[in-house]
Amino acid sequence: MVRRQQNDLETPRFTSLILFFLALISFAVVYTFLSFIFRPNGHPLDAKFQSFTVAEEGDQIGQCCQGIENLEFWGGAVKWGSDFKFNSSRMCCEACKAMCTGNDGPCLCDTWVFCGNKKSCGSRFGECWLKKQKDVLAPDRQDAGQKVMWTSGLIFGKGQGIVGLETEYGTLHIKLFPECAPHSVAYILELLSLRHCAGCQFHRAESRGQSWDIEGNHIKNAPYGPPFGLIQGTLEALGTAFKKIPREVCPSIRRGSVAWIGSGPEFFISLSNHEEWKNSYTVFGSVLPQNMEIVEKIAQLPTKSDVWNNINVTVLKKPVPLRLRRLKKSSLGGVDANVRQE
Repeated sequence: MVRRQQNDLETPRFTSLILFFLALISFAVVYTFLSFIFRPNGHPLDAKFQSFTVAEEGDQIGQCCQGIENLEFWGGAVKWGSDFKFNSSRMCCEACKAMCTGNDGPCLCDTWVFCGNKKSCGSRFGECWLKKQKDVLAPDRQDAGQKVMWTSGLIFGKGQGIVGLETEYGTLHIKLFPECAPHSVAYILELLSLRHCAGCQFHRAESRGQSWDIEGNHIKNAPYGPPFGLIQGTLEALGTAFKKIPREVCPSIRRGSVAWIGSGPEFFISLSNHEEWKNSYTVFGSVLPQNMEIVEKIAQLPTKSDVWNNINVTVLKKPVPLRLRRLKKSSLGGVDANVRQE
């Protein structure tokens, strides 16, 4: 924490305080505006894993290595924690990631489990267990809850962690980012296990307009919207409990980014690079580049004008139903699933 040196003159001190509070107010106004852009009036904002906390943030965007506290994943051990110790969960995560580069064949490690609570772990503090799941999209959970002393995370290598978002216009292949958004990915995997997504749909569509080019780059001197270049929907299966998803490390919004609006279940897929939004939204995945033509097609469907919280938006005249599903290995053949997380 940076501390300001004391000054005997009262006026400059109070002037600084006033400027500080004005800056806070400005930030709040920007945050509220971005929330209004995406949020219809009265829409619930809940999701799962409310009781968990983010274990550790990455130092740089694109180099995330996070897990979920109070959670223990099971699986076959490839490194025994009793002989493999670190000082932080990030270091444990990085050790697993180093065994999943894709340069030497399949991932040797896709799960890490770390004991980082000195009081609870005792002599086991620092233990880092590296494991391999039989099914990385359905990880074996040993235990979860406040009494669990472990922090766990997943690593998806090349060609792994890709789920399908099926629409009548084609199936979007989405690469999930468990290192950046472990709680969000845990919710998606839980939704995937339900084998249905009744109520899931796209309901808003906006083109790139004259503000972004076909590659998603902002055109110089053009306004930043509306339209904002995105399709928006909801990922909440009817009949299932939905609790708040905590905010997670947020890569910037790029073309293809899949991100929550607030705490979900509202989400959007961006057609444009939105550096001006900075890290305002939790990005939990990205559409593979070869599937972006499907997103473009949905964005061009017939719409009607509406106003959400004094912001002009365009909503689909006919919502597009979604179904979250597993993808057959044959459908991933030759797919380069390395997508940017910056």
